[in-house]
Amino acid sequence: MAKFTLPANSRVREGRSHTTPGAKRPRTFKVYRWDPETGGNPRLDSFEVDLDECGPMVLDALIKIKTEQDSSLAFRRSCREGVCGSCSMNINGRNTLACTKAIEDLDDDVRVYPLPHMAVIKDLVTDFSHFFAQYETIQPWLQTETPPPEREWRQTPEDRAKLDGLYECILCACCSAACPSYWWNPERFLGPAVLLQAHRWLVDSRDEHAGERLDQLEDPFRLYRCHTILNCANTCPKGLNPAKAIAEIKKLMVERDL
Repeated sequence: MAKFTLPANSRVREGRSHTTPGAKRPRTFKVYRWDPETGGNPRLDSFEVDLDECGPMVLDALIKIKTEQDSSLAFRRSCREGVCGSCSMNINGRNTLACTKAIEDLDDDVRVYPLPHMAVIKDLVTDFSHFFAQYETIQPWLQTETPPPEREWRQTPEDRAKLDGLYECILCACCSAACPSYWWNPERFLGPAVLLQAHRWLVDSRDEHAGERLDQLEDPFRLYRCHTILNCANTCPKGLNPAKAIAEIKKLMVERDL
């Protein structure tokens, strides 16, 4: 594979280069940098990392870079186990989690960018305010009219199985940040991540507000901007299929009107 170079018309410029003298197994990481306090165009800084002295994941390399080469590098991370969704970013052109992306699976230089479409706060940190505000609109909690039971709401194994492929979503926003419809209509289209979560509550046998939830989604933009491009399913680091969940919501809309 050819070395990655920036297009001549790119507003992102080549930045500083950091080397690791004596590295036995060097690997170059090109990392997006932008600081609102200093202004100017964003840049790509190059960092050389010795893989013999680094953990196996991209997040391990970023932590090593921040610890040993440039402490000003900003990124989110927490669990390091693919559970919290904090370290979602674009790595070699694909939205994924840095903590579960193995360096050895990537060819040539490793290029690390923030999630596309999301406003950048600094470096690899993006603004999730709008994303979580949309998530709040679907009221992602159990809603019932029946008085709560003495111990717990019960489900059959069959009803519980309906939640498989939905509850595993960690709200990393990789799918929404890969969706062209979400790029074009971010203020009105809820996006694949939020709609997958909406379907999770629609099919929960314990929830008694399915009608109200469908009413809330009945809008030309909130649900129906999905064109089944399947970027969401292709990029989901948990292997989920938001496009299928959206299609199932559309089926529920049709079935209730029959």
